[in-house]
Amino acid sequence: MKRFFKPMLLTALALCLLLPTAMAQDKTFPSLETKPTQEELTAMFTNVEYARSYKLPKENNPLYTQRFGADPGMLVWDGRLYVYTTNDAVTTDADGNVQENTYSNIRTINCISSADLTNWTDHGPIPVAGPEGAATWAVNSWAPCAAHKVIDGKDKFFLYFCNGGNGVSVLSADHPAGPWTDPLGHGLITRAVPNCANVLWLFDPAVFVDNDGTGYLFFGGGVPEGQQANPGTIRCVQLGEDMISLVGEPQTIQAPYVFEDSGINRIGDTYYYTYCSNFTTQGNDMNITNGAIQYMTADHPMGPYTYQGEFFKNPEFFFGVGGNNHHSIIEFKGEYYLAYHARTVEKVMGIGGNYRSPHLNKLNLNEDGSLGMVAGNMQGVKQLCPFDPYQQVPAATMFREGGIQVDGHTDTLVKAASGSWMHLRGVDFAKGANKFTFCASSENGGAVKLTVGNLTAQPLCVAEVPAGGQMTEITVDMANVTGENELYIAFAGDVTMKWWQVIGE
Repeated sequence: MKRFFKPMLLTALALCLLLPTAMAQDKTFPSLETKPTQEELTAMFTNVEYARSYKLPKENNPLYTQRFGADPGMLVWDGRLYVYTTNDAVTTDADGNVQENTYSNIRTINCISSADLTNWTDHGPIPVAGPEGAATWAVNSWAPCAAHKVIDGKDKFFLYFCNGGNGVSVLSADHPAGPWTDPLGHGLITRAVPNCANVLWLFDPAVFVDNDGTGYLFFGGGVPEGQQANPGTIRCVQLGEDMISLVGEPQTIQAPYVFEDSGINRIGDTYYYTYCSNFTTQGNDMNITNGAIQYMTADHPMGPYTYQGEFFKNPEFFFGVGGNNHHSIIEFKGEYYLAYHARTVEKVMGIGGNYRSPHLNKLNLNEDGSLGMVAGNMQGVKQLCPFDPYQQVPAATMFREGGIQVDGHTDTLVKAASGSWMHLRGVDFAKGANKFTFCASSENGGAVKLTVGNLTAQPLCVAEVPAGGQMTEITVDMANVTGENELYIAFAGDVTMKWWQVIGE
């Protein structure tokens, strides 16, 4: 038998080596992994319960609903409007009941941007205060405002915020979305600064860079006992060339019935100081109402200022629910806009607690330079230009959403639970559509669906996101679509998405 052992062994070994090749050539051999068909992927959405949106399909206000956001400050850069807001942190008790907003837990600042004022890219919450923030020594981050200046030939950006009610601080960056760093390691405006110790509320900064490159900072608020008509709690100071130092002593701005919320703009050769009135204006002869936005004008940024009038009433007048009033004004692509916050999302959610959301409406500038009354509404502003789907779009870009969470800062990710979705408005498919490509991951597997018109329309495509949790670029065929459309991106299964792009025909 021994003489047959070696040939038999060689024959068995040959069969083992040849068998995989033979199996590979046999196309009927069952695959270990079967990719789902389009029908199977589409069926994944059949029983999905889509998340609720707190924003209606035709409403441009509020600007976003994935988080709350108050005290909007604005900056224009490279054809985009950046909006920074206080990241109102919802507080609940042990039973999950929403508590009154104390502002004590706010340590991040939201940043969003848009080229069309309709579809906004969420750059995520900026870590500002506390151990995880840029300013580790700070406790809070309220009421942001931002400025841009060229220093030593480089674009520099500055984000001013208040560390509670006792000072104004500043961060710096090389891009308006960050990342941000703390250049001082301490506050810029403190009670040790001359003419600031007696400011009741040392907060609510407004920053402005004049045509000659000189920066100015306004801040302050509060109503001392018996001084309702003339609180005298607003200050203005010139900033150093570096935008993080002071030149001279802060000066007092005499603003009638002031409460808080400074704003500063230059329109033509006139400087406009704007602010929120206090809630004890009854009986005045200037037509100033409670918690409304007023304006004054001057020939120099540090004054003296002359009171001119009121141009935006308290949000309660428009939305049926009020509170403090905080604003900013910006010129963008030839028009002026007013940003403010209102409790509209809170109202739709059916909760209380003074949690605010950012709104944007057009500001009317009359020929004589006076400011026309602004009406707050849910309609908001018109979309300025069609949205381009052929660029690589950050996933955290949306007009409205349901169930979406945004993770990270600057390089953000969309965290979409099953049934979550995003809506982009005025998407221009001028080049048609051939393929849809995106970068995503899923721990247990999921799917992404594209429709136009509404969430339940016939899919343009449905793509699998494989299980395993690895971020992967995925490209699938897409049904052709032309013209401007309302684009919906929906998710079945839990999916994390980084970006997406449509490939034209």
